[in-house]
Amino acid sequence: MDPTRNTALEAWMAEHGHSSNSLARDLNRALEHITGRSGKFDGRTVRDWKSGRVKWPNTATRVALEQVTGLDATELGFMPRGKTPAALTSLAPSEDPLHRRTFVTCLPAATLAATPIAARLTIGTADVQRLRQNLADLWEMDDQQGGGPTLEKAAIRLSDRTEELQRTGTATSRIRSRLYALAATFTATAMWAAVDCRQLDRAQRHMQKAVTLAGLSGDGQVQHQIWRYASMLAGQQERWVDAVAASEAAMSTSVHRGDPLYASLSHARLAVSLPGTGDHPRALNALERAEAAFERADRGEWRPASMDFYTRSELDGLVGITYLRLGGPERAEYHLHRCITALRPDQHRNRAYYAVHIAFAQLAQGEAERACTTAVSVIPPPGSTNTGRIPHLLTTFTSKLNITAPGARITREWNARTA
Repeated sequence: MDPTRNTALEAWMAEHGHSSNSLARDLNRALEHITGRSGKFDGRTVRDWKSGRVKWPNTATRVALEQVTGLDATELGFMPRGKTPAALTSLAPSEDPLHRRTFVTCLPAATLAATPIAARLTIGTADVQRLRQNLADLWEMDDQQGGGPTLEKAAIRLSDRTEELQRTGTATSRIRSRLYALAATFTATAMWAAVDCRQLDRAQRHMQKAVTLAGLSGDGQVQHQIWRYASMLAGQQERWVDAVAASEAAMSTSVHRGDPLYASLSHARLAVSLPGTGDHPRALNALERAEAAFERADRGEWRPASMDFYTRSELDGLVGITYLRLGGPERAEYHLHRCITALRPDQHRNRAYYAVHIAFAQLAQGEAERACTTAVSVIPPPGSTNTGRIPHLLTTFTSKLNITAPGARITREWNARTA
């Protein structure tokens, strides 16, 4: 008789947009994280599972599947040897999880206090997915509008909610790992929002907490994200040695080794920091590595929403800033213009950020009038309470303009306009 197809696994893959090859790649990374050695799964392996030819993978494979999907093997349609579907059904709990949740939340406080263990809410994949959607919403807000107090407070609330689930809920070790990863990412988002409004001391406190949570998560993608945020924060504080060290920590993560797109971002962030230490040759080498890794990356591969921002445009922006810091303003301006041209219309914060750097590059070439024309386009409107990175960069531009062209007509006009 032909094997029965594993429709549960097929349904999960369809829901999450996975092909056989992309699921195999994710499983290989998960197995490397678990065992220290990369797995040997390929599309054919997954197709064997879907067809039902393999009914019960080995233990390491099942653990990797749980780490990637958030479901145990039986929930994915696999069947333990010697079990029948009827037997598995009879072992399953008859209680509806949603009914149980509703019942628990309706219990009187006195009952909850008397039976703390029995009343603990079970935290599962659905809870994780809801939090991930909250995180995606925050990233969209940051991508389009930039950070600030509103984003920071929202991220802190979600981090607190996630930690509360850790303290009060019952969960598998896999779910707990994901909750730590989410709490770390929410906290890091709050950190970046604080950086955007130049609250660097507060950002530093958020970062210290995020690093701890990321370590507890064991998630290479989250650890990479946190370390590159740490590098950016150190750069804002002009602690260049620390910025380089944080970039190198991102490069030590498994995802840097396993995914060229992450590797490209690691090298690009390192390149941005190295001019501050005076190591110009290494910065140029890091740029070459960033470009080469970006060309190797499969842009169609599934990645967390936190990597959506890293496009060819963003790489050009980082390359441009690096050349500006290396004393190559002409080449910097070229890459920054390429960056601006390719940005989406809704990326207002990034457009303003890179436009100011174009103005720096033009000023460094002795073109004060052109630089002021560029910088004018990003001056906040009158009455704006924005105290973030853009006003800070414009203040720096004003200082450089007065040093470069003191007493010039354009400088007097600029000073009068921005007074």
